[in-house]
Amino acid sequence: MRILLTRPEPGATATAGRLTALGHEPILAPCLAIKPRAATLPDETAAIIVTSAQAIPALPARFQNLPIFCVGDATAGRLRQAGFSSVESAAGTADDLFRIITARRLPGTHLLASGQRQGLALARRLRAAGIPVLRRAVYAARPVRALPEPARAALASGSIGAALFYSAETGRAFARLQPPDTGSIDAFALSPAVADALRGLPWRAIHVAVAPTEADLLALLP
Repeated sequence: MRILLTRPEPGATATAGRLTALGHEPILAPCLAIKPRAATLPDETAAIIVTSAQAIPALPARFQNLPIFCVGDATAGRLRQAGFSSVESAAGTADDLFRIITARRLPGTHLLASGQRQGLALARRLRAAGIPVLRRAVYAARPVRALPEPARAALASGSIGAALFYSAETGRAFARLQPPDTGSIDAFALSPAVADALRGLPWRAIHVAVAPTEADLLALLP
């Protein structure tokens, strides 16, 4: 089956490999362009909080031995590959991340490295729970102006059987691109929030992963 893969790098190439191994044909169609942002990071911090793997390139080597909290096993794996040795992963949502950070309750200020306009609610919740947080936007995710031509041609030809969506922001960006008829395509969403962002388009069906992990999302594919 030809599957539209809407996530950007890092992550898209690895997911495409998994889809190929499952016998599918991935069609890359990133809906967000990731741009690094210059951010002044503290010399010292008690712990680091990462809400997306997009933040990893901005983290300096001096942080590699610090405790780091992240969302999802995939992000945790990329952090370990980047040299971070003390990584604790939440189950896949901001609520899970909040719970593990407050359960550990490490002394000192936590650095939250996130995207522009992201992580604000989590920072507020942690501060209200008595955990000092310094938030820094280290990248920006901007909607692309057009889908890659191979993706748009595949959509127009009706040869796409499924589309994978990993974030509500991606879902909204995809809808704004006014893709050719999606009525014959099954959409697969990482979470209910992602599914809600897709409901403005005429999908054949929208499927939601049991848990917000890539393994659970791919397990839905026929």
